[in-house]
Amino acid sequence: MPLHQTLKINDSTTIYLWKITEPFEDLFDTVALTDVNYIRLNTMKSEGHQKGFLSVRMLLNHCGYSDFDLYYDEFGKPHLNDGKHISISHSFDFSAIAISDENIGIDLELIKEKVLKIAPRFMEISHLEHLSHQDQMKKATIIWGIKESIFKLENEVGISFLDHIFENPFQLAEKKCTAELHFNNTIQQYTIYFEEIDSNDSEQMSQNYTLVCAMK
Repeated sequence: MPLHQTLKINDSTTIYLWKITEPFEDLFDTVALTDVNYIRLNTMKSEGHQKGFLSVRMLLNHCGYSDFDLYYDEFGKPHLNDGKHISISHSFDFSAIAISDENIGIDLELIKEKVLKIAPRFMEISHLEHLSHQDQMKKATIIWGIKESIFKLENEVGISFLDHIFENPFQLAEKKCTAELHFNNTIQQYTIYFEEIDSNDSEQMSQNYTLVCAMK
């Protein structure tokens, strides 16, 4: 049962990470799905997406929930029947869920070279100055995660990563920063937590991920 890591953000918020090592059949045989989500699973063309979907249900089971406790609103945002807040993310070999008493958004991303190519589309490039190439990739991935997490938390149509969500200056070693959403003539402020996740794969080159959590 590869629960990879548990992160306690505060007294009411915990993030759980699952490392996906099982074959599809083992995951499928372990979890129970609602009829709607069984159909949804079978429409996924990629086995990687299917395994990510099922591993999220493994995390729900670990936390004392099941697929039957989870529902999605009209905008696709997940909720739990008991009123707790939940946010979900999946990237390659990892999935993550956050459960909290507060509204929350999380994003999990594999650190890849591609992020620097698309960075001008979602962030102010000057925020990467004076960093090594590797740290530029890490910081750009965190900034993407900040914007994705806030977008998930707010779940409003029309929010632009580049034009509406702004991270305040931060250092990679701090693992915490603040950000703002400027949208619909209001300014919302958020506390951001971020962590680097090591896949710890001894059989091949270890790959690192960033996990970002946004809270008001």
